[in-house]
Amino acid sequence: MSAGHSCRLCGAELTRSFVDLGMSPLCESYVPAESVYAPEVFYPLNVLLCQQCLLVQLPAYVSGEHIFSDYAYFSSYSDSWVAHAKRYADGMTAVLDLTSDSLVTEVASNDGYLLQHFVAAGIPVLGVEPAGNVAEAAIAKGIRTVVKFLAPDTGAAIAADYGRADLVAANNVFAHVPDIRGFAAGLRALVKDSGLVTLEFPHLLRLIERRQYDTIYHEHFSYLSLLTSSRALETGGLRVVDVEELTTHGGSLRVHARPAQTACEPSARVRAVLAEEEAAGLHTVTGHDGFAGDVLRIKSELLSFLFRAVAEGKTVAGYGAPGKGNTLLNHCGIRGDLLQYTVDRSPVKQGKFLPGTHIPIHAPDRLAETKPDYILVLPWNLREEITGQLSYVRSWGGRLVFPIPALEVI
Repeated sequence: MSAGHSCRLCGAELTRSFVDLGMSPLCESYVPAESVYAPEVFYPLNVLLCQQCLLVQLPAYVSGEHIFSDYAYFSSYSDSWVAHAKRYADGMTAVLDLTSDSLVTEVASNDGYLLQHFVAAGIPVLGVEPAGNVAEAAIAKGIRTVVKFLAPDTGAAIAADYGRADLVAANNVFAHVPDIRGFAAGLRALVKDSGLVTLEFPHLLRLIERRQYDTIYHEHFSYLSLLTSSRALETGGLRVVDVEELTTHGGSLRVHARPAQTACEPSARVRAVLAEEEAAGLHTVTGHDGFAGDVLRIKSELLSFLFRAVAEGKTVAGYGAPGKGNTLLNHCGIRGDLLQYTVDRSPVKQGKFLPGTHIPIHAPDRLAETKPDYILVLPWNLREEITGQLSYVRSWGGRLVFPIPALEVI
């Protein structure tokens, strides 16, 4: 049961839990060495379901400004994500016939991982990024960036200063905003009447069927289906006209929306995804039941494996320090006695400790130095990329462990 929380989309009282993961710290709040013995704040991770509009959501126990004003996630450290961004840039440039007279605006533009590809093609860009430390990295690459949170007023002000865009991109941010209605209105303010808005976000349908519960954390305020994302965009004056199903982040949607007054009828792909969601039960309240049981099974499998490995005298290290890994480790109660350390390619995280668990983060070469028997891969969504990067662990008989959707040792 909730304590007086209201739905961020329709305002109805929230009384039904989708899954309760207990208490957890902010998943990107990596702990510096000097603070490793200091107290740490934990917040609830009880995800609720609106019985009126069906939006699956985490109440804003922590403000977006607190989480995102200084952020530890830099998109460019994932090679596959940068390649994904380039394919999008090339495709949109061709489909929309973008030129040096066009404008591409990206909301939550991070370190310029996407806009750099438009810049290379001679297309004017504007990044809108709330995290000042991350925006600096984009500006250093020559990518024009304003440091703001998107809302109706800031969207209008940005459009007044820089012009409205032919294409507005918002990748993996729609789920991250507490004020989803205000964000939708801000997107509408940024785009030309004839323009296109695209948003990418993890698909709730895939989260459920692939048991991806570690993608639940305080930075993700909403867990979106095509139905609920369409409803949210409509409140801002945008209508979904097409959708693509992507493999990124364990299964995402890229929705294409246009200003309502110029939007065409939704494509066959929109109708097909809505039909698939409906068949899976996501268009009813009771169709969301059962996920909590799947979560418990994953926890049981992973802990049983780790207890057995330690009892046999095996060493276990981690690979990656993603936000999703911190949800998994904190929910399962995994600490340094079961996972000695983890490694990450991002220098921003190296030398720090994982939030909550205080497992140390090292550079990747630590693996070759210590030769662990098992490596628990925390960013499982980058499985192919990481399996290639870690091919050298075969030389000492090391094995990779993937915890989701079910425990797998390869």
